[in-house]
Amino acid sequence: MRYFLYISYLGTNYHGWQIQKNAHSIQSELNNCLFTLFGVEVKTFGAGRTDTGVHAINQVVHFDYTARIDNSNFLYKLNSILPLDISANRCISVPKNLHARYDAIERKYIYKIHLKKNPFLSGFSYYYGKKIYIENLNKASKLIMSKTNFKSFCKAKSDVTNYECHIKNANWTINNEILVFEIIADRFLSGMVRAIVGTMLNLNEEKINIDDFEKIILSENRQNAGNSIFPGGLYLNEILYPMDYK
Repeated sequence: MRYFLYISYLGTNYHGWQIQKNAHSIQSELNNCLFTLFGVEVKTFGAGRTDTGVHAINQVVHFDYTARIDNSNFLYKLNSILPLDISANRCISVPKNLHARYDAIERKYIYKIHLKKNPFLSGFSYYYGKKIYIENLNKASKLIMSKTNFKSFCKAKSDVTNYECHIKNANWTINNEILVFEIIADRFLSGMVRAIVGTMLNLNEEKINIDDFEKIILSENRQNAGNSIFPGGLYLNEILYPMDYK
């Protein structure tokens, strides 16, 4: 049987979601805990490959297991052996052919920025003490919604050959000194959101204008875009599928 497992995690102490040689990852931690629980090796597949230091409010993982799982008992046991910075929130049975990554139709990320120094947000939000011109930031948000090639915001050493992404929504909001960027798309490239945010902050500081921002996108050259911003402010927030399995 195939199961969808909904998890949350703080990415601070991990080298991203995906298993890597000689690196501590969310996926390896989860796989080890499932092995401890089931007594057999279980392979997991995540809906999104979050980078080092990036958090997830709602990551979807699928795995196959021969026996029927009792949701409440399974979650209790799994959470008792998972580290404190990872939680298993829900587990549901899904059709055998449903894939957590390839069948996702929308992914939502949010990026958090705090404008007033706050030690309790350190590691979970990016401190940015400069004046915000939110109108300019949202002009850039509307602009990226009209584009589909985001090679300029993809990590240079990424092994992808397709840089097409369809952005459904992108916008900035501000409330009580907290600035939040929300972006929804069918897929994201490696490092894409943090590079977009870094470049938009250059626009906010008038290092570039909106025409320059568009030229950066059209150049399809990562070197023309801004720096990749602090990973601790980025959260994988939601994954949607063709049918409602929530």
